[in-house]
Amino acid sequence: MTATYRQPGVVLTDRHFTVPLDHDAPTGETIELYAREVVASDKAHQDLPWLVYLQGGPGFGANRFVGKGAWLGRALKEYRVLLLDQRGTGHSTPANRQTLPLRGGPAAQADYLTHFRADAIVRDCEAIRPEVTGGAPWTVLGQSFGGFCTVNYLSTAPEGLTAAVITGGLPSLDAHADDVYRAAFPRIERKVAAHYARYPQDVERARSIADHLLANDVVLPNGYRLTAEAFQSLGIVLGGSEGSHRLHYLLEDAFVRTPQGPALSDAFQEEVQGLLSYASHPLYALVHEAIYGQDARPTAWSAERVRAEFPQFDVAKTLAGDGPLLFTGETIHPWMFDCDPSLRPLRETAELLAARTDWTPLYDSARLAANEVPVAAAVYHDDMYVDTAHSLATARAVRGLRTWVTDEFEHDGVRAGGPRVLDRLLALTRDEA
Repeated sequence: MTATYRQPGVVLTDRHFTVPLDHDAPTGETIELYAREVVASDKAHQDLPWLVYLQGGPGFGANRFVGKGAWLGRALKEYRVLLLDQRGTGHSTPANRQTLPLRGGPAAQADYLTHFRADAIVRDCEAIRPEVTGGAPWTVLGQSFGGFCTVNYLSTAPEGLTAAVITGGLPSLDAHADDVYRAAFPRIERKVAAHYARYPQDVERARSIADHLLANDVVLPNGYRLTAEAFQSLGIVLGGSEGSHRLHYLLEDAFVRTPQGPALSDAFQEEVQGLLSYASHPLYALVHEAIYGQDARPTAWSAERVRAEFPQFDVAKTLAGDGPLLFTGETIHPWMFDCDPSLRPLRETAELLAARTDWTPLYDSARLAANEVPVAAAVYHDDMYVDTAHSLATARAVRGLRTWVTDEFEHDGVRAGGPRVLDRLLALTRDEA
C-alpha cells in the first residue's frame, strides 16, 4: 500500500517493488524492495528529474532523514529523490539470522546470498527505474559501497544514467580482497596514531581495557562476548568525522570500582554492544569480503589472513611490551561469528561464502574507458575505508571522471559536509567547477 506523509519541508511517499531474486531467472523467485520517495514541499507537484541514492555498506538501509538533513536539502532543490533500501536491508525483504533459515541449511543460505552484491543491486535499479521515472534516466548518488554499485552501473547499464556522483566509493577494478586489506592495515595504523596524538591519555586506557579482557571473560548484556580482539575492532569509528572524539569519550568511562575490584562499567558495555553488534546489518558481515570477489580465487577470510602479516596488531604481543594498542577498522573476522549472537547461527554460511570460487567480475574496464556519462567523485585524502591510491587508479580508468581530492572530510563527508559536498560534485558533472 502506498502511503504519503509529511515532515518539515518535505513530502514522502513509500514505494514498494517486486524484483527477481536472480535477474537471470526473471520468472523465478521474487523479493520485495522498499524505497522512500522524497520531494520538497514547494515542488511536490512539479515534474522533476530523479536522483536515486545508494547507501554505503553493504548491508545498510538508506538513511532515515528527518526533513532535509545532510546532503538531502541540496538534492531536493532540483530532484525528486529515491532513498532505496538495497535488497536484504531496511524495509526490503530482510536477510538475517531469523529469515535465512527459510532458505534451508547453510549451503542454500550461501547460494541465496550470492545475489546480494553490487551487480544485483544495479539490476534492481534498472528494473524499478521505468516504474519510477517513466523510463527516463536518472542521476545516481553512491556513498561508499554505493559508489562501488555506481561503478558497476557505469559498467553494465550506463544508458540508465544522466549523471553519477560518488562519495568515498571508487573501488579498485581488479584488486583481490587480499590487496584491499594489505592496503588497509597501514591506513588503519595511521588513523590510530593520529587518535593517540590527539588523545595521548587513551594509550594507557586502551591497554588497560585490553589487559582486562585478556584476563576476564566478559559477556555484554546482549550476549556479545567481548574479547580483546573485539575491543580492537571499535577502531572502525576512526574513519568518521567525529570518530576519534567518540572513541575517546568511550574509553574515559570504561572502568568503575566495585566490591570485587575494577570492572567495565554498565555505561561502557551498553555503548560498546551498540557499536559492535551486527543485529541491524548482518549482511555487512556476511558479504563484506564477497564485494571484492571477481574471479575463481576465494576470499577465504582475507582480513584475518592479511592481519597476520602485520604483527603490530597482535594484542598479546603489544601488551607484553609497552607500545600502544592498535585498533582495527573495516575488517570482518571469523571470530565475529562466535562473539556476536546475531551472527552465531550464520557461522557455517559465512564459511561457505568465504570458500566460494565462482565469483564473477563486477566491473567492465573497456566500457568504463569509453564512458560517456558525466561522473564526479569525492576522494578523501586518507580515507580509512577505501584506499585512496586504488580510487585514483580507477578514476584514471573511467573516461571523463572528475575527482575532488580533499582532506577536509573523512569518509562520511557527504553527511558531515552537508549540502556543500553534493553541490561541488554536481557542479563537476556539469563542467561548472
